[in-house]
Amino acid sequence: MHVVIMAGGAGVRLRPYTSTLPKPLVPIGESYAILEIVLRQLADRGFTHVTLAINHLGALIRAFVGDGSRFGLTVDYVEEDRPLSTIGPLFGIRDRLPEHFLVMNGDVLTDLDYADLLGTHARSGAPLTVATYRRTVKIDFGVLELAGDKITSFSEKPVLHYRVSMGVYGLSRSTIAHYPVGQPFGFDQLVLDLLGRGAPPAGYEFDGYWLDIGRPEDYDEANRCFGELRDRLLPAGTPAGA
Repeated sequence: MHVVIMAGGAGVRLRPYTSTLPKPLVPIGESYAILEIVLRQLADRGFTHVTLAINHLGALIRAFVGDGSRFGLTVDYVEEDRPLSTIGPLFGIRDRLPEHFLVMNGDVLTDLDYADLLGTHARSGAPLTVATYRRTVKIDFGVLELAGDKITSFSEKPVLHYRVSMGVYGLSRSTIAHYPVGQPFGFDQLVLDLLGRGAPPAGYEFDGYWLDIGRPEDYDEANRCFGELRDRLLPAGTPAGA
């Protein structure tokens, strides 16, 4: 099983942590880089091959991961000479990918079963399968709906529920076969394009642990919780972090 990890972003929202480290290498619990946790999880779930898409401080990621052998994986790299967003890097490596593969962001902390997601995608026939998570958003204001200048409804501090993308998805090589190499192209553009062509993606609902470490408050939360989550996130027998 093959996974492409998008690890090239500059991590602007996580500065100053990412001024000297790429976001996938920021430490969690003062012991493990986010990327190390992800790689160990993938190996434990039976993945054998990882392609890392790198750009910002990519040499540090290469130095840390190497050929992947210490994680029980075979790792290769694709380096962007300019930002290609979250899907664009795949277009130039299509011939290196199997028909069905996993794509994920390099800053996701979750106990999602990656192998089950990929297997579900391969069996579904969908062009894209998106892992989704239920988010609850509390609005701290009274919410009004209007028609012209007339208020038609009012909700006092409503609580809204959404299914959001986890940044992990199953993808098929045939889905991206017609896109030109070198074109910056995002996940959002792919979803909208598929919807426009009448080929809707599938959803894979997940209700375990998930945190997208994109903001300082999320990173602080991950560090606060890691002690109690370590055994849930790391495979049994994982050596103690540095």
